Amino acid sequence: MDKNFVFIKKSELQTADISAFSSDLPDLKNISEAKSVVIGKWLINKIESGLNSGKIFVNNVMPSKTDFAYMLGVSSGTMQNAFRFVEDMGYIASKQCTGSLICGGNNGTSIMRKPVSKRDLAAEAIKNYLKNDKFSVGEILPSAGTISTIIGYSTNTTGLALDYLTTCGIIEHKYKNAGTCSRIVKSLDIETDLIAADTTKLKTMVDITAKDIEDYITANLKIGDKLPAHGVLAKSLKTSIKTVHDGLKILVDKGIILPRRGRYGSTVIKMPNTNEIKLKPEMSIFAPAKDAAFYHYEKIQNNVKNLIANKFNVGEKLPSITELSTMLDVSPNTVRKALHNLAAEGYLVFSRGRYGGTFVIDIPEVQSQTFKWLAVNPQYANLQSRQM
Repeated sequence: MDKNFVFIKKSELQTADISAFSSDLPDLKNISEAKSVVIGKWLINKIESGLNSGKIFVNNVMPSKTDFAYMLGVSSGTMQNAFRFVEDMGYIASKQCTGSLICGGNNGTSIMRKPVSKRDLAAEAIKNYLKNDKFSVGEILPSAGTISTIIGYSTNTTGLALDYLTTCGIIEHKYKNAGTCSRIVKSLDIETDLIAADTTKLKTMVDITAKDIEDYITANLKIGDKLPAHGVLAKSLKTSIKTVHDGLKILVDKGIILPRRGRYGSTVIKMPNTNEIKLKPEMSIFAPAKDAAFYHYEKIQNNVKNLIANKFNVGEKLPSITELSTMLDVSPNTVRKALHNLAAEGYLVFSRGRYGGTFVIDIPEVQSQTFKWLAVNPQYANLQSRQM
């Protein structure tokens, strides 16, 4: 961990008084920029004046987005985008479970560790895309969805990256009319930016959390020991449960831990930086959690295949996910994943909009199948059958 940063205890931080922001509210009616940008610039002016007057101090926590949204009469989503704009300008630094700390501009300092986010990596990928495809200034960019497919990030992350590049002056919104706009290339002066950096070496919070968990395992556990619950790890590492969950996935892929469902939890099967793997006999009975999940989705997939083959023709629309979950007696999330798997196999296609839905594009061949028992590792079962 970088020694210049420390984990923050929120109880020891002071929140800036929202009264320091309550005067001279921005005019959001007659504007030529997005509301979030106008609000972001207003917040920056307020932070600068507050720091100069002594009403605000570096490392104060910003008032909540909800309070600002209520004061300005805008949505929480608009305030979220405004906070991102202010953070991109270096005036605040956000941290999950803590809040947004005031830094004081690009020359200011923050006591929080700020790793590279997925949005930052997506922004670098877009820069490389602009450079490699030889875009010219003023050229219209493809949609965020198209760019997301090209660079390999989600549409949401790509959209955030495009907004960030807008604040950097690389991309500009070109308004066609009051309701629609497109993005155009405003500047290609990106040679000296992070475009030359090896983005594979930039670490996201998930990567850092995975390394922190590895260090915890090395210092406190041995092969066969069970890891603490996600919530306990999240509190210890001062991050979110979702980040811990994603960090543990990295350790699963490395073969360091074995996840199991229910009360069995995640168990250490290999120490970091070693090649020794040791499974206790009782551990080998269980199939890996991701394999068990696959078997479950495979079973639901085949139930949907039977439904399609027996009751639907090509071009017909399937019932909604909620209706299918009721018919199959499983959760909507399980149905959603099964449908996505069938779409990947070429049986279904998704369509958005008023007349959208899930449509059949091919009729699957249905065969009777024997499903694997979710609880037992097939290798263990084969070993037992040979010994009988």
